[in-house]
Amino acid sequence: MIAVIDYKAGNLTSVMKALLAVGAQAEATSDPDLVMKADKLVLPGVGHFSATVFLEEHGLKAAIQDRVQQGIPFLGICVGLQWLFEGSTESPHVSGLGAFSGSCERFTSGMKVPHVGWNSIEISQSRLLQGISSGEFVYYTHSYRAPVVNKTVAITNYGLPFTAVVERDNIMGVQFHPEKSGRTGLRILENFVRL
Repeated sequence: MIAVIDYKAGNLTSVMKALLAVGAQAEATSDPDLVMKADKLVLPGVGHFSATVFLEEHGLKAAIQDRVQQGIPFLGICVGLQWLFEGSTESPHVSGLGAFSGSCERFTSGMKVPHVGWNSIEISQSRLLQGISSGEFVYYTHSYRAPVVNKTVAITNYGLPFTAVVERDNIMGVQFHPEKSGRTGLRILENFVRL
């Protein structure tokens, strides 16, 4: 069972529908005990980085850390990807999981913000992106970007390159919304389900 973590800010309905469409058994939850029993975890995200405070306040961050250390697959989407980093200038007092170094920052001035719509990804080798080619388009809506790090497996250029997909062992994140990215997005979710 995939636990889709409900922290009262995620795009749960669309993510749940997309996971069901690719044959996943998924359940939305805010219960740390259910997170501890799940085979995989998905952290969707829409909105402000500060919403992730809910994870710490309700014991979900600790449950996620335990399960990730045990090796179960984790997928962060949009703010869920940003939460995998140390933090974000959007909410400097809120800590991320710290699975990847660096902080997320707002797009530079001169760029239309938020970055909304279809943009292409340039990819390197990745289990999550099997069957996806560089140049394919995915759907974005965000004002903050994650830095490019050594575990970045796909980038998108918008003014400057930023992390579109990050992956290290069982920890993965996508800045775009696979649930809104057509066949490409569904293939990514299917790859995650099959891990």
